[in-house]
Amino acid sequence: MPDDEKRHARDGWARLRFAIVGPLLAAPPRRGELQQEIGRRAAKTWQHPHTGEPVRFGRSTIERWLAAARASRDPVTALGRAGRREHGTQPTVSLALRQLVRQQYAEHPSWSVKLHYDNLRVCVGATAEFGPVPSYQSVRRYMKAQGLQRQRRARTGDRDAIPRRADFEVRSYEVTHTQGLWHADFHHGSRKVLSADGSWQRPRLLGFLDDHSRLACHLQWYLDETAESFVHGLIQAILKRGRPRMLLTDNGAAMLAAETRAGLARLGIVHARTLAYAADQNAKQEVFWAQIEGRLMPMLEGVEDLTLALLNEATQAWVELEYHRHPHSEIACTPLERYLNAPSVGRPSPAPDALRRAFRAETVRTQRRSDGTISLLGRRFEIPARYRHLDRVHVHYAGWDLAAVDLVEPRTAEILTALYPLDKQRNASGRRRAILTPAPASPPPPASGMAPLLAELLRQYAATGLPPAYLPKDSTAPTEEKD
Repeated sequence: MPDDEKRHARDGWARLRFAIVGPLLAAPPRRGELQQEIGRRAAKTWQHPHTGEPVRFGRSTIERWLAAARASRDPVTALGRAGRREHGTQPTVSLALRQLVRQQYAEHPSWSVKLHYDNLRVCVGATAEFGPVPSYQSVRRYMKAQGLQRQRRARTGDRDAIPRRADFEVRSYEVTHTQGLWHADFHHGSRKVLSADGSWQRPRLLGFLDDHSRLACHLQWYLDETAESFVHGLIQAILKRGRPRMLLTDNGAAMLAAETRAGLARLGIVHARTLAYAADQNAKQEVFWAQIEGRLMPMLEGVEDLTLALLNEATQAWVELEYHRHPHSEIACTPLERYLNAPSVGRPSPAPDALRRAFRAETVRTQRRSDGTISLLGRRFEIPARYRHLDRVHVHYAGWDLAAVDLVEPRTAEILTALYPLDKQRNASGRRRAILTPAPASPPPPASGMAPLLAELLRQYAATGLPPAYLPKDSTAPTEEKD
């Protein structure tokens, strides 16, 4: 298995384990109820991070994961599965069985590998021409090498939400601690704003709402709904209020971007997502938007040339001086009072630069041997000469900020060096750095005598007792003269 596949396998297990024990960190149970909560998770069926099959875990396993997450400042990394050494061999699958596997996959592409293997065992046992039954790992490696991966059945957008509404009741919920759960969403404003180029555009309001206190951790209007804007607002919310334990979003492209998901995982924040077409799961955010449109926006009706800057200033003044200080009907106090007085499971915010570097995707690129560069989003970056021995390099980057691209060590995610775009005009000057190689401690001694291998070959050849297989020719010997 390549290094990047091993890393993705470890990340999948780490996220699954964190999804199991993360809610216990976000909303710690009351005294005496921890074992009951662990028992509930042990009885629940989870989805295997790679095969998609249902799996369960024992109570002792979950307790060990919870202890590791509590003891580490980076719970996701602490819960990662240690890589194992692969002694991979070629799959021992006969030619006849390979044809049977491909035929069965063509008929049932949505089957799991285990289901394919169980059916193959029946076929092999009933027919002798296929030979002995191979192991499950052999069949799995063969199907993976041939690209015979499981294909999911086509789904409509609301197929997950409709059965849930039919089979489960809808109830209001609230976590027990502040910073245990944040809601995040974009809202399309009812007013257009005048942009710098003189055009009218409809802004989007990005908001982060604390579930327990209803405090607005950060609000900001943008002219787009991209991952860059989402990360820009989330970083400000974390700098203001600290790191939450869980973030609930919908399935928008900005929330599912690689930069967003990687940043939440690195910060130890559980990323929970609502079902498609199930806005009721994020109802607190929807109720908050009603207050934006019912109180804030009407007070701006008299402003004809409304700009994005003025709208953001007015929003900050309204949320800090009215919304946070006005009693909330659901909690019987102001959001600010409850936020300050309720127990919290939040964590301090990292430094701004660390936050910016956290929300970056990780990718693997092959280094060009000709000039020591890689290609990233259509641009070429130079790899320092001291890393010229690396065939594949791991880099962290944000798609909207290619001015901050870093080369990282894949096992520890440590930043090795910054990468800069290729500057062909500057390189045209002909100035090049010398490649420094370590000088030998002492000059090598001159060769003496025959090499040991050749001496051994001569000894073995002489031991055969055969004459040399060639006819010597003495060019200095005199020739006989004929009479």
